[in-house]
Amino acid sequence: MVGVFRRSLSFPNKIPSRTSSKPSISHHIRSISLPCRSHPLISQLRDGVAELHCWATQPESRTSAWLADGLTRLKDLHDCLDDILQLPQTQESLRRQPNSVVENLLEDFLRFVDVYGIFQTSILALKEEQSAAQVGLRKRDELKVSLYVKARKRLAKEMGKLITAVRCINGRSAPPLVCVGDAELSDGIGDVVEVTVTVSLALFNVIATSFGSKKSSWMGLRRLKKKKKAKKAMVEDEGIVEFQQVGAECVLFGLRKKSDEEIRKASKKMQELETCIGGIEICGERIFRGLINARVSLLNTLTM
Repeated sequence: MVGVFRRSLSFPNKIPSRTSSKPSISHHIRSISLPCRSHPLISQLRDGVAELHCWATQPESRTSAWLADGLTRLKDLHDCLDDILQLPQTQESLRRQPNSVVENLLEDFLRFVDVYGIFQTSILALKEEQSAAQVGLRKRDELKVSLYVKARKRLAKEMGKLITAVRCINGRSAPPLVCVGDAELSDGIGDVVEVTVTVSLALFNVIATSFGSKKSSWMGLRRLKKKKKAKKAMVEDEGIVEFQQVGAECVLFGLRKKSDEEIRKASKKMQELETCIGGIEICGERIFRGLINARVSLLNTLTM
C-alpha cells in the first residue's frame, strides 16, 4: 500500500515588519549635476570669495604687503575656478547652456586678460624708469629723476583707463544658466567675476592714488551694486604707504643742494619701493596667467 504525501509550503520563521520603511532592494542614486553643493571645490571657491571681500574692507593702512596678499588670494581663487572648469561634469553642465552664456563669460575673461596685460606692461615701464632714477639719484642727475616723476604720473593716468575698462566688465549681465541643478555653478562663476572686479579696482585705484593726484578716488567701486559698505571704506583710502613715502622723502628736485645723508636715505627708499613694485609685478603676472587658463578651459567647453 502506497502512502499519500501532502504537499507542504514552508514559510520563514520571522515575518518582516510591515511598518519597516527600508525597501527590500536598495538602489544607488547618482547625481548628474556635479559639482554639487557638497563638492569641496565649490566650498573652497565660496570661502575664497568671502575672504577677498573681507580683505577689501580691512580698515588698516594700505601697504604693499596688504596688496600682495589680496592679489595672491585672487590668484588662488582663479586656480580653484580652473580646477572646477576642468571637471567633466562642469564642462557637461556648461554645454547644456546656450552658447551666449559661455561666450559672455569668455568675453569677460578676455577683457580681464587685456587689462592685466596692460597693467604688466605699465609696471615694467615704471621699473625701467625707476632703475634709471636710482642711478640719477646717486649722480645727482635731476633730468633722470624728473623723467621718473613723469613716469609715475603717466602710470596713474593709465590706471584710470584700466579702472574704466574694469567697470565695463562689472556692468555686463550674463543670462542665467537654464538648469536648476546648475544654479550653484552659475553663482560661483559670477562671484569670481564680481570679486575679480573688486580686487582689480582696489589694485588700480591705490596705484593711481599713490602715484597720481590725491584727488583720485574709488569712483569705480561706487558703481558696484553690492557691498556698499565695502565701497565706502575704500573711498577713504589714500594709497599705498610705501609708495607715498618715497614720493615725499625722495627729494626729487634740487638734488645738488642735498647732503650725502639725504641722498643715501632717498636711495634706500627707492630700493625699498623697487622691491614692493617687484612683488606686485609677480602677483600680477600670476593673475594674468590664471585668467588665461580659465579662459582656455571655458573655450574648450565650446570646442570639445
